[in-house]
Amino acid sequence: MYLPGALMKNLLVLPLLLLPLMATAKEKAATPGKLTVEGTVLIYDTERASSDTDSEITDDDIPRLRALLEANPDIAELQLNSGGGSVWAGGEIAWIIADYGLDTVVSGECVSACVDIFLAGKRRRMLLGSKIGFHQRHWAPSSVENYYTNWHEDEGWDTPFEFGSWIYSDTQTEIYQHLTFMVDQGVEPGFAIKTLRVQPGDEWYPSRLQLIAAGVLRETAEGPSSP
Repeated sequence: MYLPGALMKNLLVLPLLLLPLMATAKEKAATPGKLTVEGTVLIYDTERASSDTDSEITDDDIPRLRALLEANPDIAELQLNSGGGSVWAGGEIAWIIADYGLDTVVSGECVSACVDIFLAGKRRRMLLGSKIGFHQRHWAPSSVENYYTNWHEDEGWDTPFEFGSWIYSDTQTEIYQHLTFMVDQGVEPGFAIKTLRVQPGDEWYPSRLQLIAAGVLRETAEGPSSP
C-alpha cells in the first residue's frame, strides 16, 4: 500500500514522541507509594505520594496503614518523613502505632501532625541530618466555614457567634488533650508548652540535644506508650 511521504514521516516520528510519555508513566508506576514495607520497617513517607492532594497525612492513610500492619506481623518500627496534615488522622495513626508497640524513627523531616505519630513510638530515634519541627495547630478559614455550614443544625448553633463560642471552648480542650498526650509520652512539660509558641506557617526545629533532654528522643522504652 502506498503512503504519502508526509504521512509516512509522521508515522515514523510518532513512536519517538511517545517514548518520553511512556518512560514517565513507567517511572511513576515504579515510584514507591507513601506507605511501603521493607523488612521489619513500615515506611510512611508522604513526600512519595502519587498526587499533590495526597502528599500529607490524610484520613485515607489510616486503613492503609492498618492493613499493612495486619499483613506484616513482623513490623517492629515505623519510619517517618512528613510535613504533617490532618490532626485527627495523625492522632488515630498514633493510637494504632502505640497499640502495636512499634518503635519510631524520623528519616528526613517530621512536622506538625507527624510529631504525634512519632511520639507514639516506644523507642524514638532521629537519623543524622533529620529534624523534627513544631508549630501551633491551624484551622483554615475555609474549613471553619465548611464545618459550620455542615454541622450548625445538628449542633444547634443558631448563629456564627454561638459557633465561635464553641470553638473557644473546644480549642482549650484540644490543647489540654494534646499537652497531656505529650507529657504522658515522656516529654518534659516545659518543652511541651514551648511547642505552642510558633505560629502556623513557621517551624521550631530544636537541636538533637534539646530533643534528647526533653524526652522527645529516647533509645529505651519508658513510661506509657498509648495516647
